Amino acid sequence: MKISIIAAIDENRLIGTGSGIPWHLPRDQRHFRESAAGKVMLLGRRTFEEMRGWFTDQFPIVLTGQPGYLVPSGSCVVHSIADALEQARGRGEPELLVAGGAQIYGLALPFADRLILTEVHASFEGDAYFPRIAEADWEETSRVRFAADAENAHPMSFVGYRRR
Repeated sequence: MKISIIAAIDENRLIGTGSGIPWHLPRDQRHFRESAAGKVMLLGRRTFEEMRGWFTDQFPIVLTGQPGYLVPSGSCVVHSIADALEQARGRGEPELLVAGGAQIYGLALPFADRLILTEVHASFEGDAYFPRIAEADWEETSRVRFAADAENAHPMSFVGYRRR
């Protein structure tokens, strides 16, 4: 099973604030939805709650330390990264898509085969950061840059990496 991580990061690796993502970029939202279509997704509890109502054909696996945490049918709860990987493998899916937050990215990064990053070419204030990656471990496989426009206030690049 392939393990992919998807995230949008600013120039300082910022991914969020206490109340969500600090930017509104419809192009990135479409890219995220296309990348996540039909996937088994691993999310932390707070990220799952921020995205409530978003899931259509995805299967969310929610990683939390909160005992007794309940999720709607069509998703499940796990309490460790090992349990999350076992749950995803047990579903027979070819890929697990890790979608945050910061702690979950940190736990999943050692297992990841692929990174799907949106680099937002701006800096924001916040408190949640994507973990540092060792550049020697990753090879850039694709990069598409987009200028800011009437719908997207900031320029961005969609960047793919694979583990060397």
